[in-house]
Amino acid sequence: MDSSQEKDLPATGRRLAQARGDGQVARSKDLSNLVVLGGGFWILVSYFPEALSRLKDGLQNQLRFDHNSLARADFISAHVVGALISSAYVFLPLAVALLCASVLTTFVNGGWAPSTKPLELDLNKLNPLTGLGNLFSKEKLTDVLKLLALCTVIGTIGWFYLAAHLKDFASLTLHPLDAGLIRMGLWLKDGIWILLFVVLVEAMIDVPLSKYQFAQRMRMSHEEVKQEHKEVEGNPQMKGRIKARQREAANRRSIAAVPKADLVVMNPTHYAVALRYDESTMAVPKVIAKGTDLVALQIRDVAKGHKVPVMQSPMLARALYAHTELDGDIPQALYTAVAQVLAYVYQVRAAMQGKGRMPLVEPVPDVPVELDPHHGRELAPETQGNKP
Repeated sequence: MDSSQEKDLPATGRRLAQARGDGQVARSKDLSNLVVLGGGFWILVSYFPEALSRLKDGLQNQLRFDHNSLARADFISAHVVGALISSAYVFLPLAVALLCASVLTTFVNGGWAPSTKPLELDLNKLNPLTGLGNLFSKEKLTDVLKLLALCTVIGTIGWFYLAAHLKDFASLTLHPLDAGLIRMGLWLKDGIWILLFVVLVEAMIDVPLSKYQFAQRMRMSHEEVKQEHKEVEGNPQMKGRIKARQREAANRRSIAAVPKADLVVMNPTHYAVALRYDESTMAVPKVIAKGTDLVALQIRDVAKGHKVPVMQSPMLARALYAHTELDGDIPQALYTAVAQVLAYVYQVRAAMQGKGRMPLVEPVPDVPVELDPHHGRELAPETQGNKP
């Protein structure tokens, strides 16, 4: 078998959730038996005096009749109905209590996992070869050994218990009926307590064993984990195409926003960032478009076409591109640098409108070197420094 197909990895949360949806949970049969037997025994002991009294009254009523009663046509049917009602008063509370104990055990023992999957027709279950393989599985072998051990222990304890009380059982015929029933009930009570102790020990072993067997049964191979990851996260190729489309949409949105910009900062050909600042609505300038390589050139061309100033400042362009998001504020560390270039642009606009003097030189923005993503790397000659 290929190592990639060996189921040596623990089940994922998704696999466990699917198993629960199919009704598969770690359940201990011995724990269920302990709760049902123990609960039933406790209820029976608590309810026995009342039940015995009702049985005696019902039996006396059934055996009490006279000649006039026998002459009635509905005598037999009335007696049968009365017997059924008396039996219901005795056994129905016990049955309801056992049902409640069984439902409670379901919640304690693995939780509630309703599913119709076990009722669906599965032709593989009818395959004798598949059934033969399951019959000799490790889990089935463990169940058989556990059952044999339990039967051996209970049989041995039962043999010694009966041997120790055999004479007492034989002497019951010498006692009145009421006294004999009471003595036999006490002996049975002691025997059931011993039986429950054995089942308790078995349940303490079976609970962790059932969880371990379920975890082993749910284990997954490397290939199954990879396939689940693809189903959850999506096929890598499909994810790549989705990301490419998202980038294209973001680039189109960036280029469409360029005409609203006040300034485009470029690193001659590799980076371009469009800034916009409105004193009445914005606390700080915002980045409304950015891109690299061909997108950067498109931003530049659109900006020139709409007479948006384009300023070459390599370090500032790189820092803005690396540390801002679309429609996001510029970081505080770049406030000074952006204010310098915006002041220069406003001076140029005012000079062109005849409202001031044209600035003689472009500013050199004060950009912290640690914000430059190329800091510490050897740069191409055309991108070195902070000047065009």
